Amino acid sequence: MAGILVDVLLERLATITLDKVGGEFKLVTGVEKKVKSLTRNLEAIQAVLEDAEQRQVTEATVRRWLSELTEVSFDMDDVLDEWITEVLLKQQMEKQEKQGENALIVTTKKKVCFPFLSSCFCFGQVNQLMLRHDIAVRIKDLNERVASIAKEKQDFSFQNITRVSELPERQKTTSLPNVKTFGREKEKNLIVGKLISENSPENEVPLVIPIVGMGGMGKTTLAQLVYNDEIVQSHFDKRIWVCVSDPFEEIKISKAIIEGLGTSKDSNELQILMQCIVELIKGKKFLLVLDDVWSPKLSQWEELIKPLRNGATGSRVLVTTRKEEVATLMKAKTQMIPLKELGEAFCLSLFYYNADMDESSVSKEFKDIGLVIVKRCNGLPLAAKTLGSLMRNKKKIHEWQAVLNSKTWELKEIQQDVFRPLLLSYHDLTPATKRCLLYCVTFPKDYVYDRNHLIELWMSQDYLNAKGSIEKRTVVGQNYFDVLVMRSFFQDVEVDDENIGNIACKIHDIVHDFLQYLTENECLILDASERRDVSTDKVHHLTLVHATESDSLKSFLPSYKKLRTLISIDSSIGPICELIVQLKCLRTLNLSRRGWYSGLEEIPETIGGLIHLRYLDLSGNEDLKELPRAMGSLYNLQTLRLVGCCGLKKVDVRRLINLRHLYVELCGSLNLTGIEKLTDLQRLDWFVVGDGDEGNKLEDLKDLNQLQGSLSIMIWGHPNMAENAAAIMVNKAHLLQLSLEFNPADEGEIMNGLKPHPA
Repeated sequence: MAGILVDVLLERLATITLDKVGGEFKLVTGVEKKVKSLTRNLEAIQAVLEDAEQRQVTEATVRRWLSELTEVSFDMDDVLDEWITEVLLKQQMEKQEKQGENALIVTTKKKVCFPFLSSCFCFGQVNQLMLRHDIAVRIKDLNERVASIAKEKQDFSFQNITRVSELPERQKTTSLPNVKTFGREKEKNLIVGKLISENSPENEVPLVIPIVGMGGMGKTTLAQLVYNDEIVQSHFDKRIWVCVSDPFEEIKISKAIIEGLGTSKDSNELQILMQCIVELIKGKKFLLVLDDVWSPKLSQWEELIKPLRNGATGSRVLVTTRKEEVATLMKAKTQMIPLKELGEAFCLSLFYYNADMDESSVSKEFKDIGLVIVKRCNGLPLAAKTLGSLMRNKKKIHEWQAVLNSKTWELKEIQQDVFRPLLLSYHDLTPATKRCLLYCVTFPKDYVYDRNHLIELWMSQDYLNAKGSIEKRTVVGQNYFDVLVMRSFFQDVEVDDENIGNIACKIHDIVHDFLQYLTENECLILDASERRDVSTDKVHHLTLVHATESDSLKSFLPSYKKLRTLISIDSSIGPICELIVQLKCLRTLNLSRRGWYSGLEEIPETIGGLIHLRYLDLSGNEDLKELPRAMGSLYNLQTLRLVGCCGLKKVDVRRLINLRHLYVELCGSLNLTGIEKLTDLQRLDWFVVGDGDEGNKLEDLKDLNQLQGSLSIMIWGHPNMAENAAAIMVNKAHLLQLSLEFNPADEGEIMNGLKPHPA
């Protein structure tokens, strides 16, 4: 989890050495030397983070070391972000001043400053000296903390490797079936049918059939059922079972195949082993099961499949894998069997079987509790099996009640078995993808995730490759999302036909529990109706649920000083807004209103002090009449969501020079002042063109050529079409969908003026 933070910090440290920022830094006595020292220490730490993050699962001391690293990384990120913002903001102000756009600045004889920024962002000589001294002191302190952490890492004998071999050990599988299985008859019959059918695409030999599903879903059990089916046994001349696991080693797998064919070959030469396989299977109809396949390279798979092509027509290779991309690599996606959740009745039978109880004779008290526990499994066979085993020695009703009511104790007791397959999948992700996945736990269970929304949130936390432009980061975010879908961390994936290119999904409850376990102190969902005491020092992402005016928010919210995310769900957000100005580290702020909960009527001017803010969602606050001028001080803001804020009449966006995503759907009277200056804007969902000279004008869109996705333009009355407004849409090659609504207007003249992109 600390890995992506260290990556971001190293990128920021590299940024401040550039001429445009480094010149200012050199004016701070001693800071340049400290920055070089920080960089060296972080690079040394970065080299061992892969090993450390693997070992933290089982070693508490390593977990504490990583926690300290994470905390200092967050603090350092705040300092560097503040410094870079200050310098670049100063440069932007000077540029605007030279251009004569004095609306952005207040000029005096000795001082130039943004009117709504905190005093540390004023650029008089005294303020500059104070800021530089403050930066120097803070960086000196951070350097000492990082140096101590870097020195302490020597106590752990970390391995300087990019891929750790000391993963949680995979249990080796065999072809022997479980003593008793539950469900999967439909899937079993489907696979058996594919195995014994004499037909295959273009008589392919062998036909590859992948079973794909998340860890703990029962892929191996299903493969064992099929492998030992009497019809299957009699159909094939040879059957071989190979547990592959990770890494994918052709020599090791080849030897296992040879042994499965009843012989052995004492050689480590791949060519010799391949020739042996050819001789053993030539002309024979075989079934080869490759269980638990992870990450073969295309070249490795192509080498392994070569000798298998010498089998007789009807030969099959059955593969179990967590990764859909494995099926793609094997060119077997059309034969793929996606394994879904087990039915509740089968889960219940599996639970009682492993609890060593006769399901038919269980008393009503136990049955009621057992049913609730099984519902928590959400169709995951491994969870039902493990929870059943947990209850095997608990024969009293209060013991069952304790399992039901004590979630934390329950998870700790079962985590090693239930989370093992998830840990294996999790550790196979890159550090940046891990952070993106972990951030999803800031939302409660059963939350429907929107891909575009999620990518914007990841971007606000600097999880999407700090080296790239915002445009490139969007592509990186889409790739991360696709990886998490293919690894089965996301489920119920649906394409939104109304929103081109967007995707909705959910996270399995067991996966959600797993993510909460990994982020136990960093991410917190706090239900205000069930107030509980928590340590605030290490909470960086807080979600408030069911908060109302009667809750004593003032007594606890300001104590979360290091919050980088604050999300309000099903809450009355008026009192929250009054307190957010004390949370200076916020990157992501969601104060959207839904349902009957009271919303915002105004935003305080002090919001301009949240200089780190990248994402702001005020959607649904229909009583909000205006946004403060101080919003222009949010230099880093990338996403602004105002959907359904129908009371807004005017929003000045000209100062938001880093804004890339602006959502204003259902804001029918909103004038977006200065939007024509946001030439790097990527998302704009709605644009209302007013009558005559008032409000937004079509020509305001002319230079917004980076727009993507879909855009709806509402044209009220008879807007004036400027002579230079021709071909407004012609250069918008990335816009996938454009809808127009006229009420009433001269449609012909307007359509001629728009001239959409020919593609």
